Amino acid sequence: MDLKIQTVHFNADEKLVEYITKKVDKLNTFHDRITKVDVFLKLDNVVHTIKDKVVELRVHVPRHDFFVKASSKSFEESFENALVSMINQIKRQKDRQAA
Repeated sequence: MDLKIQTVHFNADEKLVEYITKKVDKLNTFHDRITKVDVFLKLDNVVHTIKDKVVELRVHVPRHDFFVKASSKSFEESFENALVSMINQIKRQKDRQAA
């Protein structure tokens, strides 16, 4: 699985990158054919005041892409919310394929 973390207009610290890497590894338990994961970290600015931390998560599997976007006051919380949504999407897709 190829993991790419991209930040927009800032540099992520090492702890945040490690946190995301560790959490993304758990996705393999829900789908065994994940080829690539893209994580986009953005600051949602409203007139020079930083409002929210936005996380976009894209997971590529053969013949399907999953996409989730979440925002909150911290990147960790945003990422956690996006990850939960992603896991739900993957589970639903697998259920549809099995049916």
